[in-house]
Amino acid sequence: MSDINSPEDPSDDTKLTRSKRRWAEEGKFLTGQVSRSETDRLPPGQHLVKNWPVLDLGQLPMIETASWSLTLKGAVENPVTLDWAQLKALPQRKFLSDIHCVTTWSRYDNSWKGVSTHDLLDLVMPKPEATYVMLTSYDGYTTNLPLADFASEHALLATDWEGQPLTREHGAPARLIVPHLYLWKSAKWLTKIEFMTGDRAGFWEKNGYHMLGDPWREQRYSDD
Repeated sequence: MSDINSPEDPSDDTKLTRSKRRWAEEGKFLTGQVSRSETDRLPPGQHLVKNWPVLDLGQLPMIETASWSLTLKGAVENPVTLDWAQLKALPQRKFLSDIHCVTTWSRYDNSWKGVSTHDLLDLVMPKPEATYVMLTSYDGYTTNLPLADFASEHALLATDWEGQPLTREHGAPARLIVPHLYLWKSAKWLTKIEFMTGDRAGFWEKNGYHMLGDPWREQRYSDD
């Protein structure tokens, strides 16, 4: 995994950098992720594919960039709704990551471009009591995850895959990618991110899926 962008100047003593120092001191966004050797790269129960299978709720929303918007709300200092131009004006970053689906397939070395979740956090400034996020898609799909996982190092709001804009079936114009969790946590056609002070189940979580979804622990279902 790699990030081609340089970090901002850490000497800038703004509210943002002070908050980042506080988050670091509190270990607020530490997820416990560890480096894995090539032999440990494939989670248990998974098999490799070279294509990208399509899974959804049976609907394929058609959202033009001219009408797309993303609302970030809840336990934040600066709630905001972004249109496409505002999203593209944020720092555009590139990451390389693997993805793992709960239906047992994995795909290595996916090239992404989009906005890092760190930059979204910088924009809205989560309040100290914010601990979880709820993602909502244009088709009504929802999924929950801890704020620490949303803020993981290689999580991003992706607009491009393998050098091309995302296709409709894969979540265009923009979807979340949280590569260290099963892919159902990476909501497609994203339109809202709610910062919450407690956990709440999303669509699949209400229907028996695990509340976290760590592939290396095979957290597929609620009793795993």
